[in-house]
Amino acid sequence: MTLTQTVDIPDSRRFTIEVPREIPVGKARLEYKVVPFVNKEEKSEPPLKCLVGVKTPRSDRLLGAAANLGDTTLDELRDEWLTEKYLK
Repeated sequence: MTLTQTVDIPDSRRFTIEVPREIPVGKARLEYKVVPFVNKEEKSEPPLKCLVGVKTPRSDRLLGAAANLGDTTLDELRDEWLTEKYLK
């Protein structure tokens, strides 16, 4: 059984856990994980601005395949690929 409860951590950093009656009396293993809620700051810069000027050859190669597709259909892409692969 997993119990989840959101609590406010007091200045004393102590809190009491009340166990529901459905849990049988006796030995048990108690696990807890503290995940603080952090307010996210509003960012004014675009999310990938940190990559400006960074060389990304692998991504550039992958994106280059789809960069100028325009109105190209998948069939046209397949035909072009097959032509390059087998007729050169």
